[in-house]
Amino acid sequence: MSETIYRRMPDLPSTHLLGAGTAMCAGCGGLQALHQIYDVLGEKTVFVNAAGCMTLLSVYPFTPFRGSWLYTAMASAPAGAQGVRDALDILREKGSLPAEEDLRVATLTGDGAAYGMGLSATSGAIDRNLDFLYVCYDNEGYGNTGQQTSPATPHGAHTATATSPVGHAGFKKDLFGIWVANRPAYAATVIGTEPLDLARKIEKAASLEGPRLILALAPCPTGWDFEPRQAAEIGRLAVRTGIFPLKEYVDGRIVHTKVKRPRAPVVEYLRAQGRFRHLFEPELRQDVIDAIQARVDAYWAQWDPKH
Repeated sequence: MSETIYRRMPDLPSTHLLGAGTAMCAGCGGLQALHQIYDVLGEKTVFVNAAGCMTLLSVYPFTPFRGSWLYTAMASAPAGAQGVRDALDILREKGSLPAEEDLRVATLTGDGAAYGMGLSATSGAIDRNLDFLYVCYDNEGYGNTGQQTSPATPHGAHTATATSPVGHAGFKKDLFGIWVANRPAYAATVIGTEPLDLARKIEKAASLEGPRLILALAPCPTGWDFEPRQAAEIGRLAVRTGIFPLKEYVDGRIVHTKVKRPRAPVVEYLRAQGRFRHLFEPELRQDVIDAIQARVDAYWAQWDPKH
């Protein structure tokens, strides 16, 4: 299967293969991050891909990955990773798989699986100390089916299923915090618009064994309602406003890897996306905007004394 791709496109690097010929949306922040993640991990990686947007990367029997790829149901990626890791370990013990041909096992899921449907299986995998890298592209909704509300949807965002006049009345679940509470080998947040920070964290994660989380914010033009050409700026605003903290958990402590001082007001991030348009028109919902700003300020007050 993969050899066919190699013969057809033998001279293209992985960055050209990944996403080639697929139906991914223009400006996809998840694909932007995955390009960079894959460049660091390399082809000796098997991706266990839960149902979601990135499922569109593979059109049977082809996949743009030079390594290996396995599709699973939305809630089953960690279980699939367990089976693959166990099989590789058995082959190594039997001498059938030389150490230099072993594969790194990584799951690839959206926020619907990571924060919701697959959280139980993920918890079990962490408890078993499974040696795997969990990559979540977080577009803050069920993007592949029309941007319905997910456990990652932020307060005030409009979705296909939000019924409140202010958009989503709930609050985004803290997946990074949930992982940290389980004491994994490593956990980090990344975004494609900060490539040096991203590359360093992937290299760090690749050097470790055990459960490791890479949580990538994935600005979504179709779900967040902005022009694809604005994707990079939306990503930068997420960091500049402090809405998406870049951080890592390693050696038992949390470290913020990029701290913006002074932070831009969250209104700059909100105004750039159609999913928050109802907070500005037909009338200004300053109360909701202030509440979002207050939550961001409260977060940074805990971590950055100079906030």
